[in-house]
Amino acid sequence: MDFTRSIEAVVPGVQGRILGVLAETTAELNLRTVARLADVSAAQASRVLPELVELGLVERREAPPSALFRLVREHVAASCVLALADVREQLVVEMGHIADTLPVVPVSVIIFGSFARGEADRFSDIDTVLVRPADLEESDEDWAASVDRWRELVGRASGNRVEVLEVPEHVIERRLRSGRGVWREIRQDGIVVAGSGLGELEIAHV
Repeated sequence: MDFTRSIEAVVPGVQGRILGVLAETTAELNLRTVARLADVSAAQASRVLPELVELGLVERREAPPSALFRLVREHVAASCVLALADVREQLVVEMGHIADTLPVVPVSVIIFGSFARGEADRFSDIDTVLVRPADLEESDEDWAASVDRWRELVGRASGNRVEVLEVPEHVIERRLRSGRGVWREIRQDGIVVAGSGLGELEIAHV
C-alpha cells in the first residue's frame, strides 16, 4: 500500500488526487485551490469536479466570481474515501489486533522506519521489532510460528513486505539506551502497536 497517497493508490489519476485533497479538509475550496493542492491543471480539475458533483459525492456552491467545492461527508461513498485517507491509522490498530492473536504474544511490538515516519509507499517495508519473552529461546517453535504469522498477516493487511528484528526481553533496554544506529531511530520514531511502551522497556531491567 502507498500510505503517503492512499486514496490515489486505490483511485488512480486526477480523480484520486482531487478526492485526496477534499478528504483532508472540511473547508470549501475553489477550483484553482483544489487543482494546486492536487498538483493537477485547472483544466483537469474543471473536467473531474463536475463528475464528482453529479455523483453527489462533492457539493458545489456558487460564490461569485467563483464556485466552491467540498466533499459531502454524509454521502455513502464518502465513508470509503475517508477510510482510505485514514488507512495508515487503521493498519496500526489492526497490527495491535494481530499481535494479540499470535501463538506467543510478544512483550512489545514496535514499528519503525518509513511507516512510523509516515513516509511509506508501496515499495516500503513494514519494519518491526518483536520483543521475545525472557523465558523463551529464539529456537522456541511457538515463538518462531509467531514471527512467521506476524509477517504473513501484516503483509496481507498492508500489501507490503514485512521485516522483523527479533530482540530478547533482557537486552531491549540496553539496545534502546545505546543511542546507536537503528536504535536511535526506533527510540525517536518508533510506534508501539502492542505490549510495553518504549519508556517501560527502557527501565524494565535498570
